[in-house]
Amino acid sequence: MIREQALALLREHVTNEGLIHHMLSVEAAMRAYAPDYGGDPEEWGLAGLLHDFDWEIHPTLEHHPQDGAPILRARGAPESVVRCVLSHADHTGVARTTAMEKALYACDEITGLITAVALVRPSRSLHDLTARSVRKKWGDLRFAAAIDRAQIERAAADLGVELWTHVERVIAAMRTIAPQLGFDAPPAA
Repeated sequence: MIREQALALLREHVTNEGLIHHMLSVEAAMRAYAPDYGGDPEEWGLAGLLHDFDWEIHPTLEHHPQDGAPILRARGAPESVVRCVLSHADHTGVARTTAMEKALYACDEITGLITAVALVRPSRSLHDLTARSVRKKWGDLRFAAAIDRAQIERAAADLGVELWTHVERVIAAMRTIAPQLGFDAPPAA
């Protein structure tokens, strides 16, 4: 499976643009991390892009992502990507054993928090967003209340990355695709 096929699968099953932006964000973060762990950015990117492709057709933990796995296999996704997608959900019981699996778990929730923080800033931009800005919102559990901060901390530690370094890294990855995420282009120099 190549990226164009993954995008077609995504568009076939996902109508919510916010969810598409989330998957694109995770894809960008995964591609950024792949070289650090000797991974293939294409493979890691596929895992990030496809990890929630079935959420709209299987919107419960009883079905997501496990019922999406056969669809991924039928469309030619590598088994490493299917396993990675399965491992990003604690309830599947698929242990995260590879760096790619740990990275997906670490990049998933944090992209949502970064997006939420960027959207409440006066600039509504990723280009002036820093880990410090995210840290200011971190302790306000009413802000982006559905995002599990403890899970983000555990996931970064499991990946072997200091939390705020991880946040900065994911912000940088998301900046590379800011217009695709609905954020403005970087300010002119």
